[in-house]
Amino acid sequence: MPRTANTRPVPLGSRGGLALVLAGLILAMALPAAAHEYWLAPSRYLPTPNRPIELSALAGTGFRGERKPFAPAHCARLTVHAIRTLDLTPVAREGGFTWARFAPSDSGGEMFAFESDFTPITLPAATFDPYLVTEGLDGPLAARANDPKLTRSPGRERFRRCAKAWVSGGDVTRATTPMGLPLEIVPAAPPGQGEQLALRVLWQGQPLSGALVRVWHTPTAKDESPTDPESRDSLAVAWQQRTDAQGTVTLPTQQAGEWLVSTVHMVPSSDSNTADWESTWASLTFQRRRAVAR
Repeated sequence: MPRTANTRPVPLGSRGGLALVLAGLILAMALPAAAHEYWLAPSRYLPTPNRPIELSALAGTGFRGERKPFAPAHCARLTVHAIRTLDLTPVAREGGFTWARFAPSDSGGEMFAFESDFTPITLPAATFDPYLVTEGLDGPLAARANDPKLTRSPGRERFRRCAKAWVSGGDVTRATTPMGLPLEIVPAAPPGQGEQLALRVLWQGQPLSGALVRVWHTPTAKDESPTDPESRDSLAVAWQQRTDAQGTVTLPTQQAGEWLVSTVHMVPSSDSNTADWESTWASLTFQRRRAVAR
Protein backbone atom coordinates (compact mmCIF):
# COMPACT_ATOMS: atom_id res chain seq x y z
CA MET A 1 0.00 0.00 0.00
CA PRO A 2 1.31 3.54 -0.73
CA ARG A 3 2.23 5.46 2.39
CA THR A 4 2.45 9.16 3.18
CA ALA A 5 3.29 11.14 6.26
CA ASN A 6 -0.43 11.46 6.89
CA THR A 7 -1.62 7.88 6.47
CA ARG A 8 -0.30 4.51 7.53
CA PRO A 9 -1.78 1.04 7.96
CA VAL A 10 -2.25 -0.02 11.58
CA PRO A 11 -3.79 -3.09 13.24
CA LEU A 12 -7.58 -3.02 13.48
CA GLY A 13 -8.55 -1.78 16.92
CA SER A 14 -5.45 0.36 17.56
CA ARG A 15 -6.00 3.85 18.91
CA GLY A 16 -4.74 7.33 18.18
CA GLY A 17 -2.81 8.74 15.24
CA LEU A 18 -3.85 9.28 11.67
CA ALA A 19 -4.67 5.82 10.46
CA LEU A 20 -6.12 4.04 7.52
CA VAL A 21 -6.87 0.40 7.98
CA LEU A 22 -8.68 -2.07 5.88
CA ALA A 23 -10.12 -4.78 8.01
CA GLY A 24 -12.04 -6.25 5.16
CA LEU A 25 -14.04 -5.33 2.16
CA ILE A 26 -16.74 -7.45 0.91
CA LEU A 27 -18.23 -9.37 -1.66
CA ALA A 28 -21.08 -11.57 -0.65
CA MET A 29 -23.48 -10.39 -3.23
CA ALA A 30 -27.15 -11.20 -2.94
CA LEU A 31 -29.00 -12.46 -5.99
CA PRO A 32 -30.46 -9.67 -8.12
CA ALA A 33 -33.98 -11.10 -7.93
CA ALA A 34 -33.93 -11.28 -4.14
CA ALA A 35 -31.78 -8.31 -3.15
CA HIS A 36 -31.23 -5.84 -5.97
CA GLU A 37 -29.36 -3.05 -4.24
CA TYR A 38 -25.80 -3.16 -2.96
CA TRP A 39 -24.03 -0.26 -1.29
CA LEU A 40 -21.13 0.92 0.85
CA ALA A 41 -22.15 2.14 4.31
CA PRO A 42 -19.78 4.27 6.38
CA SER A 43 -20.49 4.50 10.10
CA ARG A 44 -20.94 8.24 9.54
CA TYR A 45 -20.73 10.61 6.61
CA LEU A 46 -19.59 13.66 8.62
CA PRO A 47 -15.99 13.00 9.64
CA THR A 48 -14.07 14.33 12.61
CA PRO A 49 -10.32 14.56 11.90
CA ASN A 50 -8.39 11.62 13.40
CA ARG A 51 -11.57 9.84 14.53
CA PRO A 52 -11.94 6.58 12.55
CA ILE A 53 -14.84 5.88 10.25
CA GLU A 54 -15.88 2.23 9.87
CA LEU A 55 -16.96 1.07 6.43
CA SER A 56 -19.19 -1.90 5.64
CA ALA A 57 -21.25 -3.20 2.70
CA LEU A 58 -24.90 -4.18 2.46
CA ALA A 59 -27.23 -5.89 0.01
CA GLY A 60 -30.97 -5.55 0.20
CA THR A 61 -34.28 -4.54 -1.28
CA GLY A 62 -34.41 -0.78 -1.39
CA PHE A 63 -32.37 0.91 1.35
CA ARG A 64 -32.82 -1.80 3.98
CA GLY A 65 -30.21 -4.53 3.80
CA GLU A 66 -28.01 -7.18 5.32
CA ARG A 67 -24.33 -6.63 6.08
CA LYS A 68 -21.98 -8.68 3.94
CA PRO A 69 -18.56 -10.10 4.83
CA PHE A 70 -15.45 -9.62 2.76
CA ALA A 71 -14.58 -12.34 0.22
CA PRO A 72 -11.15 -11.45 -1.18
CA ALA A 73 -11.39 -13.93 -4.06
CA HIS A 74 -14.21 -11.85 -5.54
CA CYS A 75 -12.78 -8.38 -4.90
CA ALA A 76 -11.49 -6.85 -8.14
CA ARG A 77 -10.78 -3.42 -6.66
CA LEU A 78 -11.02 -1.49 -3.41
CA THR A 79 -9.71 2.07 -3.24
CA VAL A 80 -10.17 5.32 -1.38
CA HIS A 81 -9.58 8.73 -2.93
CA ALA A 82 -8.42 11.11 -0.18
CA ILE A 83 -5.18 13.12 -0.15
CA ARG A 84 -4.11 10.52 -2.66
CA THR A 85 -5.74 7.39 -4.08
CA LEU A 86 -4.86 4.33 -2.03
CA ASP A 87 -5.27 0.68 -3.00
CA LEU A 88 -6.76 -1.06 0.03
CA THR A 89 -6.90 -4.65 -1.25
CA PRO A 90 -3.41 -5.72 -0.03
CA VAL A 91 -4.53 -5.44 3.59
CA ALA A 92 -7.99 -6.97 3.17
CA ARG A 93 -9.06 -9.54 5.77
CA GLU A 94 -11.39 -12.35 4.79
CA GLY A 95 -14.76 -12.66 6.50
CA GLY A 96 -14.88 -9.25 8.20
CA PHE A 97 -18.14 -7.32 8.39
CA THR A 98 -16.16 -4.13 9.01
CA TRP A 99 -14.44 -3.45 5.75
CA ALA A 100 -12.28 -0.49 6.59
CA ARG A 101 -11.41 1.78 9.45
CA PHE A 102 -10.26 5.15 8.18
CA ALA A 103 -9.22 8.20 10.23
CA PRO A 104 -9.39 11.31 8.00
CA SER A 105 -6.30 13.50 8.20
CA ASP A 106 -8.04 16.59 6.83
CA SER A 107 -11.47 17.96 5.94
CA GLY A 108 -11.24 17.36 2.19
CA GLY A 109 -13.51 14.32 2.15
CA GLU A 110 -13.07 10.71 1.02
CA MET A 111 -14.57 8.69 -1.82
CA PHE A 112 -14.52 4.92 -1.29
CA ALA A 113 -14.93 2.63 -4.30
CA PHE A 114 -15.39 -1.13 -4.66
CA GLU A 115 -15.60 -3.40 -7.71
CA SER A 116 -16.40 -7.11 -7.64
CA ASP A 117 -15.87 -9.80 -10.23
CA PHE A 118 -18.77 -11.60 -11.92
CA THR A 119 -21.11 -14.05 -10.21
CA PRO A 120 -23.37 -16.28 -12.36
CA ILE A 121 -27.06 -16.81 -11.69
CA THR A 122 -29.98 -18.42 -13.55
CA LEU A 123 -33.51 -17.15 -12.96
CA PRO A 124 -36.81 -18.48 -14.31
CA ALA A 125 -38.43 -16.33 -17.01
CA ALA A 126 -41.28 -15.45 -14.64
CA THR A 127 -38.70 -13.77 -12.38
CA PHE A 128 -36.12 -12.58 -14.89
CA ASP A 129 -38.42 -10.64 -17.24
CA PRO A 130 -40.14 -8.58 -14.49
CA TYR A 131 -36.69 -7.82 -13.08
CA LEU A 132 -35.67 -6.40 -16.48
CA VAL A 133 -38.83 -4.26 -16.48
CA THR A 134 -38.22 -2.94 -12.96
CA GLU A 135 -34.63 -1.97 -13.70
CA GLY A 136 -35.49 -0.32 -17.02
CA LEU A 137 -33.42 -2.77 -19.08
CA ASP A 138 -35.43 -2.35 -22.25
CA GLY A 139 -32.77 -3.65 -24.65
CA PRO A 140 -32.37 -7.11 -23.08
CA LEU A 141 -36.16 -7.33 -22.58
CA ALA A 142 -36.80 -6.63 -26.27
CA ALA A 143 -34.08 -9.05 -27.34
CA ARG A 144 -35.69 -11.84 -25.30
CA ALA A 145 -39.12 -11.04 -26.73
CA ASN A 146 -37.83 -11.09 -30.32
CA ASP A 147 -35.65 -14.21 -30.12
CA PRO A 148 -37.55 -17.53 -30.08
CA LYS A 149 -34.60 -19.16 -28.32
CA LEU A 150 -34.80 -16.70 -25.44
CA THR A 151 -38.54 -16.11 -25.14
CA ARG A 152 -39.82 -17.79 -21.95
CA SER A 153 -36.40 -19.31 -21.33
CA PRO A 154 -34.58 -18.88 -18.00
CA GLY A 155 -32.42 -15.79 -17.66
CA ARG A 156 -28.76 -16.84 -17.64
CA GLU A 157 -26.92 -13.87 -16.20
CA ARG A 158 -23.65 -13.03 -14.53
CA PHE A 159 -23.48 -9.85 -12.46
CA ARG A 160 -20.96 -7.64 -10.68
CA ARG A 161 -21.05 -4.66 -8.32
CA CYS A 162 -19.48 -1.18 -8.52
CA ALA A 163 -20.21 0.73 -5.32
CA LYS A 164 -19.05 4.12 -4.04
CA ALA A 165 -19.57 6.10 -0.82
CA TRP A 166 -18.78 9.77 -0.23
CA VAL A 167 -17.68 10.95 3.22
CA SER A 168 -18.28 14.70 3.28
CA GLY A 169 -15.50 17.20 2.71
CA GLY A 170 -14.62 20.37 0.87
CA ASP A 171 -12.24 19.10 -1.84
CA VAL A 172 -14.38 19.12 -5.00
CA THR A 173 -11.97 16.96 -7.01
CA ARG A 174 -12.17 14.10 -4.51
CA ALA A 175 -15.92 13.89 -5.06
CA THR A 176 -16.06 14.52 -8.80
CA THR A 177 -13.06 12.61 -10.20
CA PRO A 178 -14.07 9.28 -11.81
CA MET A 179 -12.58 6.25 -10.05
CA GLY A 180 -12.32 4.11 -13.19
CA LEU A 181 -15.07 1.60 -12.37
CA PRO A 182 -16.72 -0.20 -15.33
CA LEU A 183 -20.07 1.43 -14.47
CA GLU A 184 -19.86 4.51 -12.31
CA ILE A 185 -22.05 7.25 -10.86
CA VAL A 186 -19.99 10.46 -10.82
CA PRO A 187 -21.31 13.56 -9.02
CA ALA A 188 -20.70 16.98 -10.58
CA ALA A 189 -20.23 18.52 -7.11
CA PRO A 190 -19.66 17.20 -3.58
CA PRO A 191 -22.89 15.31 -2.75
CA GLY A 192 -25.12 16.61 -0.01
CA GLN A 193 -24.18 20.29 -0.24
CA GLY A 194 -27.08 21.61 -2.31
CA GLU A 195 -30.78 21.09 -2.95
CA GLN A 196 -29.95 19.47 -6.30
CA LEU A 197 -27.15 17.19 -7.42
CA ALA A 198 -26.18 16.59 -11.03
CA LEU A 199 -24.81 13.10 -11.67
CA ARG A 200 -23.16 11.45 -14.67
CA VAL A 201 -23.41 7.74 -15.38
CA LEU A 202 -20.30 6.43 -17.12
CA TRP A 203 -19.99 3.06 -18.85
CA GLN A 204 -16.37 2.13 -19.58
CA GLY A 205 -15.51 5.80 -19.04
CA GLN A 206 -18.08 7.14 -21.52
CA PRO A 207 -21.48 8.78 -20.84
CA LEU A 208 -24.32 6.25 -20.76
CA SER A 209 -27.60 7.62 -22.12
CA GLY A 210 -30.99 6.15 -21.29
CA ALA A 211 -29.87 4.48 -18.06
CA LEU A 212 -32.59 4.32 -15.40
CA VAL A 213 -31.28 5.95 -12.22
CA ARG A 214 -33.22 5.03 -9.09
CA VAL A 215 -32.89 6.77 -5.73
CA TRP A 216 -33.76 5.91 -2.12
CA HIS A 217 -33.74 8.19 0.90
CA THR A 218 -33.89 7.61 4.64
CA PRO A 219 -33.65 10.08 7.57
CA THR A 220 -30.60 10.03 9.80
CA ALA A 221 -30.59 10.06 13.60
CA LYS A 222 -30.70 13.29 15.63
CA ASP A 223 -26.90 13.29 15.89
CA GLU A 224 -26.71 12.96 12.05
CA SER A 225 -25.47 9.35 12.25
CA PRO A 226 -27.02 6.74 9.90
CA THR A 227 -29.85 4.61 11.23
CA ASP A 228 -29.48 0.83 11.41
CA PRO A 229 -29.79 -0.36 7.78
CA GLU A 230 -30.76 -3.87 8.87
CA SER A 231 -33.90 -2.77 10.74
CA ARG A 232 -35.11 0.43 9.10
CA ASP A 233 -38.08 0.59 6.72
CA SER A 234 -36.96 2.31 3.53
CA LEU A 235 -38.08 0.21 0.58
CA ALA A 236 -39.92 2.66 -1.66
CA VAL A 237 -38.10 4.39 -4.52
CA ALA A 238 -37.99 8.12 -3.75
CA TRP A 239 -37.18 9.27 -7.29
CA GLN A 240 -36.17 7.84 -10.65
CA GLN A 241 -35.25 9.18 -14.07
CA ARG A 242 -33.32 8.14 -17.17
CA THR A 243 -30.05 9.79 -18.12
CA ASP A 244 -29.98 12.22 -21.04
CA ALA A 245 -27.72 12.02 -24.11
CA GLN A 246 -24.76 13.17 -21.99
CA GLY A 247 -25.40 10.48 -19.37
CA THR A 248 -26.62 13.09 -16.88
CA VAL A 249 -29.51 13.34 -14.44
CA THR A 250 -30.21 15.97 -11.80
CA LEU A 251 -31.37 14.57 -8.47
CA PRO A 252 -33.51 16.68 -6.08
CA THR A 253 -31.85 16.48 -2.65
CA GLN A 254 -33.79 19.01 -0.58
CA GLN A 255 -34.37 16.48 2.22
CA ALA A 256 -31.77 15.89 4.87
CA GLY A 257 -30.71 12.30 5.46
CA GLU A 258 -28.93 9.41 3.80
CA TRP A 259 -29.22 8.85 0.05
CA LEU A 260 -28.67 5.80 -2.15
CA VAL A 261 -28.38 6.25 -5.92
CA SER A 262 -28.36 3.12 -8.10
CA THR A 263 -28.30 2.10 -11.75
CA VAL A 264 -27.67 -1.09 -13.70
CA HIS A 265 -26.45 -1.75 -17.23
CA MET A 266 -26.81 -5.10 -19.01
CA VAL A 267 -25.09 -6.28 -22.21
CA PRO A 268 -24.69 -9.64 -23.97
CA SER A 269 -22.27 -11.81 -22.01
CA SER A 270 -18.67 -12.02 -23.14
CA ASP A 271 -18.66 -15.56 -21.72
CA SER A 272 -21.53 -17.30 -23.50
CA ASN A 273 -20.73 -20.63 -21.85
CA THR A 274 -21.57 -19.13 -18.46
CA ALA A 275 -24.36 -16.68 -19.26
CA ASP A 276 -26.36 -14.98 -22.00
CA TRP A 277 -26.20 -11.60 -20.28
CA GLU A 278 -23.86 -9.75 -17.96
CA SER A 279 -25.02 -6.90 -15.74
CA THR A 280 -23.06 -4.29 -13.84
CA TRP A 281 -24.66 -2.57 -10.86
CA ALA A 282 -23.43 0.84 -9.69
CA SER A 283 -24.34 2.71 -6.52
CA LEU A 284 -23.41 5.89 -4.68
CA THR A 285 -24.24 6.66 -1.05
CA PHE A 286 -23.96 10.04 0.67
CA GLN A 287 -25.63 12.25 3.26
CA ARG A 288 -27.24 15.69 3.27
CA ARG A 289 -27.08 17.45 6.63
CA ARG A 290 -29.97 19.17 8.34
CA ALA A 291 -30.19 22.92 7.88
CA VAL A 292 -28.49 24.80 10.72
CA ALA A 293 -30.88 27.14 12.53
CA ARG A 294 -29.85 30.79 12.46
